[in-house]
Amino acid sequence: MEHRLYSVAQLRAVEQAALPAAPLMQRAGKAAAAWALELINEVLPVLVLAGPGNNGGDALEVAANLRDAGVDVTVLHLAGRASSVSPETAAALARCQLDGVTFVDALPDHASWALVVDGLFGIGLARALDGHAEQLAAIVSQYRCPILALDIPSGLDADTGAVHGEIAVRATHTITFIGDKPGLHTGDGRDYAGIVRVAGLDIETTLPVPEALLLTEASFQSSLPLSQRRENSHKGQFGDVAILGGAEGTAGAAILAARTALFCGAGRVFLAALDARLSIDALYPEIMFRSAVGFDVHHRTLVVGPGMGDSAGARNMLAKAISSDSPLVLDADALNMIAAEPGLQEALRTRAKMAILTPHPLEAARLLGVTAQVVQGDRLAAARELAARCHAVVVLKGSGTVIARPEGHVVINTSGNAGLATGGAGDVLAGLTGTLLAHGWDAWAAAQGAVWMHGAAADRLVAQGAGPIGLTAGELPAAIRAVFNSLV
Repeated sequence: MEHRLYSVAQLRAVEQAALPAAPLMQRAGKAAAAWALELINEVLPVLVLAGPGNNGGDALEVAANLRDAGVDVTVLHLAGRASSVSPETAAALARCQLDGVTFVDALPDHASWALVVDGLFGIGLARALDGHAEQLAAIVSQYRCPILALDIPSGLDADTGAVHGEIAVRATHTITFIGDKPGLHTGDGRDYAGIVRVAGLDIETTLPVPEALLLTEASFQSSLPLSQRRENSHKGQFGDVAILGGAEGTAGAAILAARTALFCGAGRVFLAALDARLSIDALYPEIMFRSAVGFDVHHRTLVVGPGMGDSAGARNMLAKAISSDSPLVLDADALNMIAAEPGLQEALRTRAKMAILTPHPLEAARLLGVTAQVVQGDRLAAARELAARCHAVVVLKGSGTVIARPEGHVVINTSGNAGLATGGAGDVLAGLTGTLLAHGWDAWAAAQGAVWMHGAAADRLVAQGAGPIGLTAGELPAAIRAVFNSLV
């Protein structure tokens, strides 16, 4: 089943359509209190931070429900102007006062909490936290207890996953209301939101077409083979992958991509090297080395860019690859050369067969003519824009990798961990993506399958004790092979 993600504007419209018939604040308070009770594992008080708006009203409902359940609750309420408080929030506040909830004006010194509930600000916040709210966010983010954010961690952008300003609440758990949000799953979102649970609040209004989807194993299930390989098969049925790159001093990138293609079942693997001295991989002699000069780029899947450099020979090889009719993955140095030359951009845009681009944020910034900060400020928008400009499937790497199609369809990956922040991991991803193309997957399915399996392999390694600190790209191909075989 699809896991759908909605923008703030979409959810605001749904919320307005549901009101006033549905008591959404009360439902949100009950759902959040139920999860809070699951998270409490110590006989200590619960701290509830309630802001001035409706997110604060949700928090007050949580406090009242917890108090009714016999929990010792302390509320720090940043009250707004009386004229701006909604009737629902006022009712929640009155209920807390009637139930005997403790209210404080400042965090008690040296207090210990079973749980902190963050209800300072919700999805409507479009500015940096300041004043008392900023101080509270900074302090509670250092607490060792579970922190449950209501709808969105205060200070995090629900659409983009970027932190407004410098400070946001770093939650361990987030219960998000009505529908899930992209910002909880990409950029800073994965660090600040923790474990995410969706509470639909029993809204009867039909939800709109989602802003994006979450990428899971089910997303590319239809492209997987129905069973393990037939006994009566041969290497020619599994496609040829050619890695174009390997300039002097950067051969390792191309070798990592080639090894990944080998481990993931390509029928034959070529490495067309710019460094003429490269002739064999001593560990994996199955890889066939060729000179980049005169290499035939037709009738095989091409992975162009790993360790390629920017020489005239590299540029000529890239131009030949783009002009070919071969399935094509463009990574690393290939992307930088395309960013620097309008002619290559036009050739890519008008290519008959859609390519796959796998930029990290700085490479995407060069292609778009902006800064990496702009790209990271709205990763979905950057990926969409780049896919439309290049008429390609774009894999914008990073925490919560974003995959976009030219028409604007977007998915956000759920697998992977910080161990992938290591040199060569992108080369491995490029090699895997090319291999899936060689197996006959279309570009959209290949991008999704490669990104998910790449992340799942890193998760597998961490579970086995190899990381995330110190995980190396060279460990990934064998782990990807294990993940791939487990799927079929």
